[in-house]
Amino acid sequence: MPQAPQPTVLVPSERAVVLLSCALSALGSGLLVATHALWPDLRSRARRLLLFLSLADLLSAASYFYGVLQDFAGPSWDCVLQGALSTFANTSSFFWTVAIAFYLYLSIVRASRGPRTDRLFWAFHVVSWGVPLVITVAAVALKKIGYDASDVSVGWCWIDLEAKDPVLWMLLTGKLWEMLAYILLPLLYLLVRKHINRAHTALSEYRPILSEEHRLPRRCSVADKKLVLIPLIFICLRVWSTVRFVLTLCDSPAVRTPVLVVLHGIGNTFQGGANCIMFVLCTRAVRTRLFSLCCCRCSSQPPTKSPAGTPKAPAPSKPGESQEFQGTPGELPST
Repeated sequence: MPQAPQPTVLVPSERAVVLLSCALSALGSGLLVATHALWPDLRSRARRLLLFLSLADLLSAASYFYGVLQDFAGPSWDCVLQGALSTFANTSSFFWTVAIAFYLYLSIVRASRGPRTDRLFWAFHVVSWGVPLVITVAAVALKKIGYDASDVSVGWCWIDLEAKDPVLWMLLTGKLWEMLAYILLPLLYLLVRKHINRAHTALSEYRPILSEEHRLPRRCSVADKKLVLIPLIFICLRVWSTVRFVLTLCDSPAVRTPVLVVLHGIGNTFQGGANCIMFVLCTRAVRTRLFSLCCCRCSSQPPTKSPAGTPKAPAPSKPGESQEFQGTPGELPST
């Protein structure tokens, strides 16, 4: 680790890209929270976990946005606050991402249901909120979080490199859990994929006589695709942060490559947007309801008025048109 690090200076275009990534991530996380609040029938156990992940990503995106926008030039109280919030939210996001993958593994491979699953949810809360909170409080109390003019961040505050053992605290406040997620997420996916392949093989000779609602391949293929995306999206977003962390430890000049800096900024801030794409825009049930809600809002505009200020009278209808118009409202609930 360099003894006297130089600040990572963002040019206006790079700062704009990172700020846009923060805003889109916050919007995506907010949309996930909104869909959970709007439609109670979609509140499955997996989506409850996704709700808590979205809350962590929302806090993370907001804290990173403030850090990049503020462009700290030295230590200050809001620098410490921003670093503490981003540390807690970012670490919590790691734990909730692994918790979702672990829950899907138990649901598909182990078929866990009932009270055992409820106890598991309490364990997820204790670990995913409690461990990041303890680490963050300890880091603030020991004055490890502060102005981070180094190549391990993209304009925000994190671990103060003037403090003692900065590398150790970088690992404890994020990098260690990030690297463990690189291992656990693909491992859980491979175990589920192996289970699904076995199910396909076992049912292959019985598929011709099974009814459509009892067939397993379609349900498994949907779960399979989602489980592929969980580790892939997480690794594709977070790997740039790890690469710059390793390059910083090696004191390599490549750490200041503009493309690498931008990828690091996007990867650390866009987790909420990626989850929104995967679990809202790419989930048919939620996407259909959102489109229907938008269409209903657009169709409920006030009637247009004539230049004199009075509503226009409807045009006289033909004998066959009245019945067709009366049938339209009945079709709205089904869309």
